Amino acid sequence: MCRIFGYLGYDFVDAKRLKAVSDLQFKGGPDQQSVLSERNWAIGNNRLSIVGLDGGGQPYVGGEHIRIVFNGEIYNHHVLRQKLELKGYSFADTCDGSILPALYAEYGTEFVRYLDGMFAIAIIDLRETVTLTLVTDPSGMKSLYYYWDELKQSLYFSSELPSLLAFERIPKQLWLSGVDFYLTTKVIFGERTMFDGVYALPPASLLHARLGERPRLQRWSTYVTSDIPTTNFEETAAHLRKQLGEEVNFLLLADVPVSTVNSGGLDSSLITALASSSTEGIHSFNLSYVGDWPLDEKAYAREVAQRFGTTHHEVLMDPRNFQQLLPSVVAHLGQPNADPITLSSYALFEAIHQAGFKVTISGDGADEMFGGYDRFAEAVHTLGDWVKPYIGSLGVADAQQRWELYSDDYRSFVQENGSIEDHIEHSLRQSNRGRLDTILSFEREYRLPSYHLRRVDHLSMAHSVEVRVPYCQPRILDLANRLPDSWRVEGGRVKKLLYHTSEGLLPASILTRKKQPFTLPIDAMMRKGLPLFAAIEQALDRETIRRQNVFDPKAIDKLLQRQATTPNGKTALTLWSLAIFQLWLDQFQVSISSSKQYQFEG
Repeated sequence: MCRIFGYLGYDFVDAKRLKAVSDLQFKGGPDQQSVLSERNWAIGNNRLSIVGLDGGGQPYVGGEHIRIVFNGEIYNHHVLRQKLELKGYSFADTCDGSILPALYAEYGTEFVRYLDGMFAIAIIDLRETVTLTLVTDPSGMKSLYYYWDELKQSLYFSSELPSLLAFERIPKQLWLSGVDFYLTTKVIFGERTMFDGVYALPPASLLHARLGERPRLQRWSTYVTSDIPTTNFEETAAHLRKQLGEEVNFLLLADVPVSTVNSGGLDSSLITALASSSTEGIHSFNLSYVGDWPLDEKAYAREVAQRFGTTHHEVLMDPRNFQQLLPSVVAHLGQPNADPITLSSYALFEAIHQAGFKVTISGDGADEMFGGYDRFAEAVHTLGDWVKPYIGSLGVADAQQRWELYSDDYRSFVQENGSIEDHIEHSLRQSNRGRLDTILSFEREYRLPSYHLRRVDHLSMAHSVEVRVPYCQPRILDLANRLPDSWRVEGGRVKKLLYHTSEGLLPASILTRKKQPFTLPIDAMMRKGLPLFAAIEQALDRETIRRQNVFDPKAIDKLLQRQATTPNGKTALTLWSLAIFQLWLDQFQVSISSSKQYQFEG
């Protein structure tokens, strides 16, 4: 596991600037830092040593022409190494990434189709015209951001946004449509980021840049697929349990101890059970809050830990410290994410690091693979139009409330350029797939990598912890794409196949309890007189908001007054989201057009 960065182009980036880029990702790779550079290119790496501790030095070198940096894990590297050795290749160490130059030399850009794992990879090929190739895994588990400077004909990339901005060639300009996007969906989906001109490489993507030419983005498909049949429900459930067990076994392979996240829900409980069945001495981690708050799951997590004999860590987070954590969380994410779970995640990964673990396995992605959210069931069983209610379930505020929050000028801007809600609605209605397949495809392609996996990636690596995600592995993704609707959602019941897969293994209390999110109960915590309310109120400075001219200060004052007198979850989430946005603007000193009529390029 590492952090990577670099550039290709006619702009020369000196060693001091490259070090500044590297330093901003240091916690994601504290064990080794390295940079390789020439006049028109550079690639660098911050390494978190997980596999092959004595080797694995990056950049990896393949002959005179190939230079590679790599972030992630390749779980089938032993099999690939054996095949390459039969073709005459040799390797200096057993680190998973050391096979990449040979694999690329043998198959070209097709090499990525053989990889089973999570990864973001950058390849410099010095044959003929210098080229840079960037690659991401099928689920988007490892983030990679980039910026193309048309004037300098230069491409810059990095694993994290703050690091990318440290190249100092990237303008910190707000993407104005991103504000409407953020409140509509809680985070920016897809390739765009909140910084204008800065992009995120989508899942299963390859960005190919030749020196002096504009980069080209293409998609790729993996050779790593599932052979589980989907003709008989009982047989598929049995095969799925076996396949998940094999995936967890892969993810347990490391030269450092591996732990699990055990929230007390179905997904993480199943992973903890499978890990404990495979390896003795598993440590599991659960996070809860000091005091008596709603949505507390520690009793369920404790029951799972007792049943499977894990060494269980109950991490207690004090709500009085939330306001102190907010700036760090916003800084590490690099752009706004409106889910309060970000604070919980940050504290949980810090505790895992402090307990001495570099690796943990989580249950993220199961809901998107197997149909686990109530909004899926509601959309499937809605009579009449399902698209607008589904989109409404994703956001911070509904269309009417967003309209009331915007300033007059920002309303005009949205009217002229179109709302994000209209764009998503058009995309969903254009699908020729069934209702549930349309939703799950949208969630896996856009929401899962942007909303969940980037949060997990950035906040874990902020504490030098690698998170492995079995439900997002390519074989599980392939199987999930082939399931009948009734095996996922039926009669209001969600995640039907995964529940059946877990029967006889997990405690009945886990299988019968009502699903609840691993999140922060901000409705209860954001009350007048409590520290979190004061922090939110301070972040929403009236004069600053008036000067920015994106939101209406009077509308925000009304929200604050409503939460102070008649608090509720919707109001609390809206205030939280607005405060996170304001903290992000301040942290990164983001520029907003000062003209009354916003200027915009699509």
